[in-house]
Amino acid sequence: MIYRPAILADAPALAVLGAETFVAAFGHLYTPEDLSAFLAQVHNPEAVAGEIAGNECTHCLVEHEGQLIAFCKLRYPSHYASYSDAANPLELGQLYALPGHTGHGIGAQLMDWALGVARERGHDAVLLSVYSENFGAQRFYQRYGFGKIADITFQVGDHFDPEFLYELKL
Repeated sequence: MIYRPAILADAPALAVLGAETFVAAFGHLYTPEDLSAFLAQVHNPEAVAGEIAGNECTHCLVEHEGQLIAFCKLRYPSHYASYSDAANPLELGQLYALPGHTGHGIGAQLMDWALGVARERGHDAVLLSVYSENFGAQRFYQRYGFGKIADITFQVGDHFDPEFLYELKL
């Protein structure tokens, strides 16, 4: 496994990976129209390239045998900062692996990277949203000390998912 930062040339492959991992985990929850609208907005090469080239997002990619299989995205400033009393929170925007690559420590490595970046950059908290019925992800985050601080929603097309906002104080 190779863990590395994203570069602009990764945008097309990262867009595909983001879409594949999202659909694998949550695609069954949405109408085809809502899912298509969301994927076209969030997981398209231009949007991903903008994040890589911009100053708000930092990505860590995981390669195996020349293929991207997992990634983690951090965002600053956080979309959720107003929910926290932290002075300088960082957002963990996404942490996804392709099916078949979960349960092998990749998520733990990516979480260690994310928390290391947060500490190196002087953030006092990490915020993330997690689907209210994604119990496996909730257990994963709780093992790191994250706790629920708010009920929020996540929009996919015209659909709003119930989500929990989690925070880890650093």
